[in-house]
Amino acid sequence: MTSNGLTLHSPAKLNLFLHIVGRRPNGYHLLQSVFQLIDWCDTLTLKPISENEVRRINPLPGVPVESDLVVRAARLLKEFYQVESGIEIDLKKEIPMGAGLGGGSSDAATTLIGLNLIWDLQLSTEALAKLGLELGADVPFFIFGQNAFVEGVGETIQEIALETRDFLILFPGQGIATTRIFHDPELTRDHAPITIDGFLASPWSFQTNDCQAVAMRICPEVKQALDWIGQALPGSKPRMTGSGSSVFAVLEPKTDIVKLENLLQNLPKGWVSRIVRGLNKNPAYNLTSSD
Repeated sequence: MTSNGLTLHSPAKLNLFLHIVGRRPNGYHLLQSVFQLIDWCDTLTLKPISENEVRRINPLPGVPVESDLVVRAARLLKEFYQVESGIEIDLKKEIPMGAGLGGGSSDAATTLIGLNLIWDLQLSTEALAKLGLELGADVPFFIFGQNAFVEGVGETIQEIALETRDFLILFPGQGIATTRIFHDPELTRDHAPITIDGFLASPWSFQTNDCQAVAMRICPEVKQALDWIGQALPGSKPRMTGSGSSVFAVLEPKTDIVKLENLLQNLPKGWVSRIVRGLNKNPAYNLTSSD
């Protein structure tokens, strides 16, 4: 790190499956999922400033500063630990918003990881994760920083070893609000729990996302994207990630990538595609100085 600050990469994630196994009295849903880190990243730069404030530059269009997760994360950490220092935040978005890829949660986690270093707080990942849960259910996973079997409302995280695989992701250009999915009366909320061993017995054949049926009804583009992958990659068993609207398929080693990339040139207008590789560790922990 230099006086010019710290530049970090915030990765997206895929839910290899997503089961809703119950609900707490306060309305929070109890989940089971396996979170897979992928090499689709936003870029976050944190720069110390002399003013005792959190300053956001190049804000996201349509996102008020008060709602911006990186600003909220910085303010939460600053206030909780009474930090008398200022920070300037610049975020370059690559991960689509409202896509079920966890970009906002990852950016919040990366902010906490970076500021823990810049402000020399020396907090453990457990302490950061506890604070991060106040910002969103997925934030503790990104602070944990490794592929994981996740339960509860996102706070119960166990490391899981996954073979490195490639994935095709399609974002059909239309985001879905997570709250709309989880408030839907037709959402499945009683999926039978599974075990880590049960998942690991056949990790790439798990295809269930309990949010998918509701998402397809709310957002027809989800089904269109699933159908597109089904036609381009027969037998690939595509599924939705998170609460949508992105969908993905695991690519077999024999997949003709050149042919697939040619097909992707003809996607409907507004769709975004990416062929990604799984990661084993959050690259935000590869701390680098900015120029």
